[in-house]
Amino acid sequence: MKKNKKIKIILNGKSRSLQKVISVYELIRSLKLSTDKVAIELNKEIINKRTIKNLYLKNKDKIEIVHFIGGG
Repeated sequence: MKKNKKIKIILNGKSRSLQKVISVYELIRSLKLSTDKVAIELNKEIINKRTIKNLYLKNKDKIEIVHFIGGG
């Protein structure tokens, strides 16, 4: 798989360009989110967080990331 190719994705409803192909894990880390406190939907399917290091984003993928915050 080519990892040096620019791609465009939709992240939480907004278009975003990536300079290279990255994994879902790398995207979450770049957003400074903890993988323990997020739910991830890729192309309308909930994904298992155990697979995110080997799951690479493709051009036109739609990803939704929900971050859980505690409080009262």
